Amino acid sequence: MLTVIVLLGVLIFVHELGHFGAAKAVGIAVERFSIGLGPRLWGFTRRGTEYVVAAVPLGGYVKMQGMHEDVMESLEGGEGETPREPRPDDFDAQSLLARAFVISAGVIMNMLFAAVVFMLVPAVWGIPDLATTRVMAVEESLLPPGTEELAGIEPGARIVRVGGVEPENWGELTRFFVESPAGPATVVTDELAGEYHVEMPATAGDRRALAAALEGWMEPVVAAVRPGSPAEDASLEAGDRITSVAGVPVRSWRDLTTEVGARPGERVEIGVARGDDQLIRAAELDAVRIGLAGEARGSLGVFPAPEMVAVPVSLADAAVLGVAQTTAVTGQIVGFVGSLVTLQTSPRSLGSIGTITVMSTDAARQGLAAYLRFMALFSINLAVLNMLPIPVLDGGHMVFLGIEAVRGRKLTVKQRLRWTQVGLAVVVGIMVLALGNDLVRFLPF
Repeated sequence: MLTVIVLLGVLIFVHELGHFGAAKAVGIAVERFSIGLGPRLWGFTRRGTEYVVAAVPLGGYVKMQGMHEDVMESLEGGEGETPREPRPDDFDAQSLLARAFVISAGVIMNMLFAAVVFMLVPAVWGIPDLATTRVMAVEESLLPPGTEELAGIEPGARIVRVGGVEPENWGELTRFFVESPAGPATVVTDELAGEYHVEMPATAGDRRALAAALEGWMEPVVAAVRPGSPAEDASLEAGDRITSVAGVPVRSWRDLTTEVGARPGERVEIGVARGDDQLIRAAELDAVRIGLAGEARGSLGVFPAPEMVAVPVSLADAAVLGVAQTTAVTGQIVGFVGSLVTLQTSPRSLGSIGTITVMSTDAARQGLAAYLRFMALFSINLAVLNMLPIPVLDGGHMVFLGIEAVRGRKLTVKQRLRWTQVGLAVVVGIMVLALGNDLVRFLPF
């Protein structure tokens, strides 16, 4: 339980600190900075702001002067604000751009926090990379001119020498392709032995394309099952080895994703090796669309368990990786939310405090680096969810400001309160659904 308290405490603090700092920067008086909801447990007042730790550690808020937060007042047992004359340091007295900055600052802070963590983790611990030089697949379309022979590498072949380098892991192999000078080089494999002669590209873009064209080997072993997924419905477990999909043999993780991806929405039989037992499980695959107009792909809801090694990186490279990983994770979470809205992914995939506790505890068991990466991922998750256009969330307040920009005048307090109450009902409904999923998921019935 400590892991989830630390997780939520840090991320709520970061989010609300964004609102607080932005409000102070544009001259808005802040009445309260609360970590948690409900009755006050501890706090103090300094320079006109009350700093509070509240009883329910599932949220937090910054109460700005002149920003009508009647819903929060009712949650705290208050009777709402007494009408008074507007003041220059009220929230509503600021320009539209200033208010938009303050509303979005929490999400911005969550994204910046994730980017910094995704940068620091590889800078301190190195980046996890495959502890293998076996090739799982070669994407022929990515091979630059002069390297076409590499398309002949068979899946499962192990690269033992490239140029004058004998790579020990996938990171070393990738670095050779990215950093080596232009000119001839020979790639030698064993286990399906072969010798391939290539002309290393002159441009950095072509060298990166060459590195991306080769995919490192991953066994089709399940590391984790996504809650509410077809894999969970089919009773797949961590440690299971997938041996077939719809009767097609599976040797690698690439085989698994290829066969599953080609069958969106289909009910298929999954061959499983669990210890000494050979099992068959039936799963109705999700259909997930990548992008608004992308082709639907089948999804089972399992994650791989490759053997990894830490590869040291420079601070500059870590910074690039941090931004890239933040961007990639954001895209994945936005896509997942979109698939929930369009019902391509089951609402049973939603989780509440139980799921968060289990996942944060599992991450903590793997070490501080894994826990920090999970914290960064969850920070992005909070940012994306907070920007949903639901009144009571930051995204809902941004909608109010958008309406004001279009119509040229603010919504009335009564209108904002009415829509905020609707938004609160929606959020509570989502929370009840997620909590119900957790009860079904974790409690024996």
